[in-house]
Amino acid sequence: MEGDRRVGVAIDFSPCSREALKWAVNNLVRAGDHLILITILPEGNYEAGEMQLWQATGSPLIPLREFSEPVILKKYGVKPDPETLDIANTAAAQKEIVVVLKIYWGDAREKICEAIDNIPLSCLVIGNRGLGKLKRAIMGSVSNYVVNNASCPVTVVKHLDHE
Repeated sequence: MEGDRRVGVAIDFSPCSREALKWAVNNLVRAGDHLILITILPEGNYEAGEMQLWQATGSPLIPLREFSEPVILKKYGVKPDPETLDIANTAAAQKEIVVVLKIYWGDAREKICEAIDNIPLSCLVIGNRGLGKLKRAIMGSVSNYVVNNASCPVTVVKHLDHE
């Protein structure tokens, strides 16, 4: 069954989301898969931006070569870090996979679950910041919510610094 999977990775360009991306690349994706990086931006005042066009459905799928271009990034208000781009570019070349980015605006918990159904994803990998029970209770854990509400298998990768 090569080449028919859509593997999603929730990315916020933090160390824990990079860890999730590395894990997905090293342990999950195989030749022919589509690796779909899902990023959620907070809702804000994006009057001239792309948010108005794509707020309900998320952005179109943005090919890796395009989301590496500063002009495209500025258009969507995304600021990927060089390390995340390097992981994605290396994976695309070495694993013979298609890497795309999809941007949503709003609450990360709800939008990640929407993305799973709308894309649709075969599975999702998400990082975990390793917040303590109190902070999780107050702030709400995105990974806990997604695990409990997603319509596909979800793998939570804990960032090593949080053990």
